[in-house]
Amino acid sequence: MSKRNSQAAKSAARERLRVERERQAKREKARRQLIVAGSIVAVLAIAGGIGYAVVQNNEPSKWDAAADAKVVAPANTSGTNGTTIVAGDSKTKNTVHLYEDARCPACASFEQTVGETVNKGMTDGDYKLSFTLGTFLDGNLGGDGSKNALSALGAALNVSTDAFLEYKTALYSTKYHPEETKDEFSKDSYLIKVADTVDALKGNKKFQDAVEKGTYDAWAMKMSKTFDDAKGVDSTPTIKINDKVIKNPSTVADWQTALKDAGVTK
Repeated sequence: MSKRNSQAAKSAARERLRVERERQAKREKARRQLIVAGSIVAVLAIAGGIGYAVVQNNEPSKWDAAADAKVVAPANTSGTNGTTIVAGDSKTKNTVHLYEDARCPACASFEQTVGETVNKGMTDGDYKLSFTLGTFLDGNLGGDGSKNALSALGAALNVSTDAFLEYKTALYSTKYHPEETKDEFSKDSYLIKVADTVDALKGNKKFQDAVEKGTYDAWAMKMSKTFDDAKGVDSTPTIKINDKVIKNPSTVADWQTALKDAGVTK
């Protein structure tokens, strides 16, 4: 091979090497760009996910919205936003006022022990029964059971006062009242199941629709606010006889003594 051919061959080899290096450099640059682009997409996706979660967490809940919604008050109520519930002879001078929360175990115990006697005194005309119902246990325990049950009680009250009383008794019964840490009352299906034990509510489509559609959700929030603003009410149940708080009775005898001490006699 001549010297000239040898130099030409070397020049050609160097050119091929340069082209290959440039090609490799372009390939590496493209790879780096893809990595960077992928990283940016991933970061944006994560940021977007976080942003979506933040937005979701900041969006008002169903109950936040209900607090500002127009109130549909159940029948058989009175007062501002229908937050006054009274059962019994309106001419009776004595009033027993019960402050309760649907999830409250002590309220359930009171209902199971003394509830029938309390209702009988109302039926016999010894006193009127007044109810203010709260939802503070949802805040303490988490969940929506107290609010949802209160809305359902509004739907029962819209049927009749008797349906309301019987439904409240059923919700507090040993069979259907859950442990306070179990939020069973947040389930519409569970509330309707309990309602089916009450004659006036069993298979009652209007009642069921009101529960499922949340017809009385806004009313429940107003009632809950009334409970929160009540003076002298720090726990549930709180029982007032003629506006005086009494010690919660644990037996029927205790209840009869409390009535006598308050001057409620036949």
